[in-house]
Amino acid sequence: MTAFVPSLEISDAMATGKPIVALESTIITHGMPYPQNLEVAKTVENDIRKFGAVPATMAILTGTLHVGLTNIQLEKLAQSTGVAKLSRADIAACMASGGTGATTVAATMIVAHLAGIKVFATGGIGGVHKGAENTFDISADLLELAQTPVTVVSAGAKAILDIPKTLEILETQGVPVIAYGQNEMPAFWSRSSGIKAPLRMNKVEDIANAHIIRKSLGLPGGQLIANPIPKRYEINHAIIKPIINEAQKDADNIGITGKEVTPYLLQRIYELTEGRSLSANIGLVRNNAKLAAKIATKLSLNAPNI
Repeated sequence: MTAFVPSLEISDAMATGKPIVALESTIITHGMPYPQNLEVAKTVENDIRKFGAVPATMAILTGTLHVGLTNIQLEKLAQSTGVAKLSRADIAACMASGGTGATTVAATMIVAHLAGIKVFATGGIGGVHKGAENTFDISADLLELAQTPVTVVSAGAKAILDIPKTLEILETQGVPVIAYGQNEMPAFWSRSSGIKAPLRMNKVEDIANAHIIRKSLGLPGGQLIANPIPKRYEINHAIIKPIINEAQKDADNIGITGKEVTPYLLQRIYELTEGRSLSANIGLVRNNAKLAAKIATKLSLNAPNI
């Protein structure tokens, strides 16, 4: 069987050597309601095109793994209910059973690498959840970064997570964590987390070259680019922190666990911020898509065959 089906736009990009940026699909199915999810997905794809690259949104539709979705497929996915949330453990099972699933960070990295795509734009990665010393709730995204050679552009780890512990695991796994243009780690909705970034780079060229050099050295895994949210969309860390704590207490009281934790917390924070967190989320995702397109373009020019 064919591992994946590329869209016509992606097939053309692969044939002509155009830069491609991978996009996840859980932001469509689990991140916001219809029709806003569809509008945002199309806007992010167009942002990538404007900066010279081709967007490749990943999803499994009735058992078929798609790299790049048509407008019709995007609209259908945006209106679907009961869509599976796919990580490394779930991809093959979803395909084998003819299911429909949206890709998380880990799953999107796997599919991107399978398709030869080097750069992936997302909102924020998963990581170590607060209280993980008791629950062992740690996202598969971290181990995926350690083994799959894709450059991931995000606004850092999601602010609902334990960021110091997340960075510790990434360090142990040998994953470069690079803050773009600042010394401090961003914290998703906030430009500042109070935590020093392990690495800093100011130039797109340096990020692209680091990807190339890691490949030449035979180092496994990818690199995480922490791209701070634009100031006009930011929610200050001092404002959002108590809101996150309140949402976490609500989740604990209800008994939310596993894959349901992140979507519950994001929805609860949306309610507590009266929608401001979603506006910030959209702003940071678009910002990450633009940076990812620039990195992908540099990679296609400097090392088209890696």
